[in-house]
Amino acid sequence: MTEFRLTQISDTHLSRADRFASLTENFHRISAHIDAARPDLVVNSGDVSWDGPTHRSDLEFAKELHATLPIDCRYLPGNHDVGDNPTALGAAPLHMANEKDCAAFIEVFGEDRWQFEAAGWRFIGLNSLIMNTGIPSEYEQEEWLQSQLSGANGKPIALFLHKPLYLMTPDDPEESDTAIRYVPQPVRSRLVEMLSALDVRLVASGHVHQRRDFTFGHTRHVWSPSAGFIIPDRMQPVIGAKECGLVEYRFRPDSFEVRHVRAAGQIDVGLDELLNAKSKS
Repeated sequence: MTEFRLTQISDTHLSRADRFASLTENFHRISAHIDAARPDLVVNSGDVSWDGPTHRSDLEFAKELHATLPIDCRYLPGNHDVGDNPTALGAAPLHMANEKDCAAFIEVFGEDRWQFEAAGWRFIGLNSLIMNTGIPSEYEQEEWLQSQLSGANGKPIALFLHKPLYLMTPDDPEESDTAIRYVPQPVRSRLVEMLSALDVRLVASGHVHQRRDFTFGHTRHVWSPSAGFIIPDRMQPVIGAKECGLVEYRFRPDSFEVRHVRAAGQIDVGLDELLNAKSKS
């Protein structure tokens, strides 16, 4: 295969609840776009569901919708799917990622990490929410990652995970109001060190609900916007572009292209709209 086309969607936040019909509608608009584009693979980089830990039906509904796509999909969990990371600063998450919720995600979607090769690249997907938890699967994943990285044999690597590694540089100071936005310390430093010895060309993430694209060193960092909704400025500072959309990639041996896309008919649903609908239900 001399070219591999991958479409990344993220933060779909799907739920059977009627109050979230606008999120389902945005997913249908993205589905129509994917149906027309016909990439080789779709990756959902997390927050597939609105509230997976509390409502397994959200996970199941999300899987049902993805199953209607004409393209194979691979999935990674987000904090709305399995819970969040503990951080060195700031309050503990209301619901910490744990083995039970990760197992439920795997039961529905089949995996929470993966590796494959195409067009001369090695693609790796990680569960970024178990990082810093100290649960057994965190250490199992770290050992697994070491083996996947050592097995790259010089191939360029594309890494997918829910949370971005950092804002600007690996040495960004971690602050209490941003600790939950990126892979937390101290695991971030260990992960960056593991990756630094290899040819990691791309780190693709979601989580922040903003579109962003920057390069540090020889690694390009692409933040997929949410497929579902945007977060108001009073709740989150502007870091990139607050808009709904998706990302398309073309990988060729030793090179890749990125295209930032908005599906026809996709709208910027506001979080306030969703929360207000929830309060009235």
